[in-house]
Amino acid sequence: MVELTPQRLATKLTPQGERILRSGHPWLFDGAVASVKGEGKAGDLAIIFDRKKDKFIGVGLYDPDSPIRIRVLHQGEPVKIDTAFFSDRIQAARKLRLPLLKKNTNGYRLIHGENDGMPGLIVDVYADVAVVKLYSPSWFPYLTDLLPLLQRAAKVETVVLRLARVVTARPGMANGTVLTGSLAANELTFREHNVELLADVVSGHKTGFFLDHRHNRKRVGELATGQDVLDVFSYAGGFSVHALHGGAYRVVSLDISGPALEVARRNVALNFGDDPRHETIEGDAFQELERLARQGEQFGIVVVDPPSFAKREKEVPRALDAYRRINTLAVPLVKPGGILVAASCSARVSADDFFATVAKVMKRSGREYELLEKTFHDVDHPISFPEGAYLKSVYYRLA
Repeated sequence: MVELTPQRLATKLTPQGERILRSGHPWLFDGAVASVKGEGKAGDLAIIFDRKKDKFIGVGLYDPDSPIRIRVLHQGEPVKIDTAFFSDRIQAARKLRLPLLKKNTNGYRLIHGENDGMPGLIVDVYADVAVVKLYSPSWFPYLTDLLPLLQRAAKVETVVLRLARVVTARPGMANGTVLTGSLAANELTFREHNVELLADVVSGHKTGFFLDHRHNRKRVGELATGQDVLDVFSYAGGFSVHALHGGAYRVVSLDISGPALEVARRNVALNFGDDPRHETIEGDAFQELERLARQGEQFGIVVVDPPSFAKREKEVPRALDAYRRINTLAVPLVKPGGILVAASCSARVSADDFFATVAKVMKRSGREYELLEKTFHDVDHPISFPEGAYLKSVYYRLA
């Protein structure tokens, strides 16, 4: 690993930038920065001073090439950014997750970026391997100090580095690099509420699996006893596995990706062997739901968990229309007395707008229905600022 030494940059913000900082928001965009003393490179510490009194008001990680110019580590009284600072943040994050680790689960998010006071840094743990994912190159200078802290908190020896698309690799620090310890294979098995699942920590999506829906997968498993279940946008079959574990007599995994369905089949086999209860459908979800309805298929539980429909703000109206269309197609597939689980992971789409969209679908369906519950992030995905809230799900029982 290349040693990178960060510099300290005296920084002043615009009046609006100061208001943003004092409000506790972790992002300072380029337009909020009035002046920076020195050239500055990714990972340098921006020491922020009050415009009028020249007094310390905050500190953050500087990135000259990102629209988010400063990722705030701390605002308020002066603080020293050192190993002890990061150790305190990591230990606080671990303490928050302790209740989860008592539930026969060893796949969890240890550090949830901004929401754990470490903006742009994600750390997911799968059994005895920790995966560090950088969403900003500003973390490169701190990896050497962070690794032993993370190993100790996660109780692992092996740490794998993953890089977001916007982060360029450094010498010895490419995407998928094993930073410490050893990795027998890219794919490993972890445990989630008594089921086993596979995670490709080197080249899989995100850090290897989608951990955020854990509590919803468990809930679907609890509801699935004696039911037939349709898992739409199933990806690696997390909902499908939990439904089978909960006692479903038939589970159908539907996804457009053949390789994803193969992982789903392997996840099922990992827990239940060659189980005839599990079926797969490869195809476009919108088209396949129409086909299943024409065939007169119905299920006791239908889970609709699409990928993000809105990456940018201007895509929100189209995303809401997509949520309307896909859930409208799903409703006829729910048996009388059955349950629709509708989810959104689009951060740009607010929970209020998503829930309102699904509620309109229910009203227009002509069927009687009951709102059972709304769920958000599991305990290892805490939320500390508005943009951090992306996951929302709603459960409806239909007559």
